[in-house]
Amino acid sequence: MRTVNTNELHIGMITAEDILSETGQQIIDKGTVLTKRLIMRLTFYKIPSITVEDEQVEGQVLTAPETKTVNVTYSQKLKSSQEFQSFQIDHSLLLATIKDNLEGFVKNGTPIDTSTLLEQTVKLYDSCSTSLELFDMLHNMRSSNDTVYNHSLNVALISRRLGRWLKLDEATQDTITLAGLLHDIGKLRIPDEILNKPGKYTDEEFELIKNHPKMGYDLIEPLALDGRIKKAALAHHERCDGSGYPMGLSQEYTDDCALLIAIADVYDAMTAARPHRPPLCPFQVISNFEQDGLQKYKPKYILTFLQHMASMYQNNRVLLSDGRSANIVMLNQNCLSKPIIQFDDSSCLDLSMQTELSIQAVL
Repeated sequence: MRTVNTNELHIGMITAEDILSETGQQIIDKGTVLTKRLIMRLTFYKIPSITVEDEQVEGQVLTAPETKTVNVTYSQKLKSSQEFQSFQIDHSLLLATIKDNLEGFVKNGTPIDTSTLLEQTVKLYDSCSTSLELFDMLHNMRSSNDTVYNHSLNVALISRRLGRWLKLDEATQDTITLAGLLHDIGKLRIPDEILNKPGKYTDEEFELIKNHPKMGYDLIEPLALDGRIKKAALAHHERCDGSGYPMGLSQEYTDDCALLIAIADVYDAMTAARPHRPPLCPFQVISNFEQDGLQKYKPKYILTFLQHMASMYQNNRVLLSDGRSANIVMLNQNCLSKPIIQFDDSSCLDLSMQTELSIQAVL
């Protein structure tokens, strides 16, 4: 282990300790492989030096220069990387396992192998060394048309990350991960032609859709599962102000696990493409949460989630609704969806003061 000045860091070095900002915010986890973006983040937070491991990652050369690629987006670079391709393979294999388990249970009564599902999901989660890497992977895994299983896996991964941000113990993180995997199992009782209908639901169809939490609870209630997993299946569409369904429960009558899953469920749904709209970027989702009223969600959970989501994109380049691009330089704590940005000419703009301007994409 050795100390290295930030301006002397190289891509591929491994952090030997958690890195914190002056205010105590964790910027990078211990054991993280440094990328160009992470080194830029250290510079942004004015971290003078960090400790790194002496050894390098197998197969990587610490001093290897980056190749500058012209007219290639960040998404294209990510999708061509070995890390993304490995994640994509593991994600697809796990989706097949989830589908086999849940379909086998619903159609034939075959027991769900929760141990294998949890083990493989945690392994996939652990393959991403940072929060940013995990969400980058998920945002670029939107080719799957198997919405129920893909969504359930994403909710499990996002819920586990939120559990980590909330500093929940490992056993509780495992519980919420399984809850994420099983929260939408009731949708398997709904005919595909209704579930995947591209147009607007009829009143009767919508009532059926709204009943999927109760269907899911009835399916798994007899199983030897943690009660919080069953409650999450039943109550992940309930809201703290009583505006949710199927029972219109308020916060005091809703299990914390269900309230946590609810946030991951909404986030993943918003960042997925829909027949009437393209996928929303993280800042559009944050804006929707803010506009929807934070009173719908457990304050500690939603504020922790939004703060960490916004913080992940500090110093990132973004596309604005008027077509211009800029870099995020500072968050507005009272309006996380509208940070302070800096244009290429060094001029800055506080988006919270601009009602007509918003972030449309993270570049």
